[in-house]
Amino acid sequence: MPGPLKTEAVVLRSMRYGEADRILHVLTPRRGKLSAIAKGVRRVRSRFGGRLEPYVRVELLLHEGRSELLTVTGAQTLEAHARLRADGPSLDAAGRACDAVARLFDTGDPHPDVFNLLCHELALLDASAGDGAAEPAALQANQLAFRLKLLLAAGLAPHLATCASCGEREHLSGFSGAAGGVVCAACEAGAFALDEDAHAFMVQALGRPLAQAPRAGDRALRQADRAIVETAAHHAGVHLRDAVARVGSRSS
Repeated sequence: MPGPLKTEAVVLRSMRYGEADRILHVLTPRRGKLSAIAKGVRRVRSRFGGRLEPYVRVELLLHEGRSELLTVTGAQTLEAHARLRADGPSLDAAGRACDAVARLFDTGDPHPDVFNLLCHELALLDASAGDGAAEPAALQANQLAFRLKLLLAAGLAPHLATCASCGEREHLSGFSGAAGGVVCAACEAGAFALDEDAHAFMVQALGRPLAQAPRAGDRALRQADRAIVETAAHHAGVHLRDAVARVGSRSS
């Protein structure tokens, strides 16, 4: 119903609008993804200051009218995540995490588990920014583990225990986005090669807490990345960016 709405939120994206306003896309625990306008936020003397920047966790006071676009009337910072903002790779990882959430959960349906997962991911990135835990391989493993858990929350977790086509438990040598999981040698037409290390990484990433994302080699991580991207494309119609920017072509 129209009226005031108070909610915790993570700012997923912020876009300039008009001379001084911004349009925000935010994720909330009970209202899912919302869009709101923050009027005058780009003025020097705006009362909102930097509280509505992307990746900030805030408590918002919104006015809900007849339009789908709500109006921000108040904001209080809960977590600014200042460390990740000063670290390029961590900031990039935060952007990719929020982008993945926005693409996979682009509705107003409540997903409190996804909201909590994103808050945890941003806190981990903030805590590791600027130290060894933010090295490229660790960041990539973290992002892939995060995305696998997003797929799980969306009901799209890849089938990893047996062949997704025939149920075979042995000789699982490929991955098929269309089939939704690993496939055996007899069913691998249209699949790409999935090494044992990549398979093991995906199984462990789904089974462990996000803070304990397993490590893996570059080839295994690239294969896991491709498996996630193809699963989202085939079963949700969603194109996910690569988990972490990298130079060179993607391996099979």
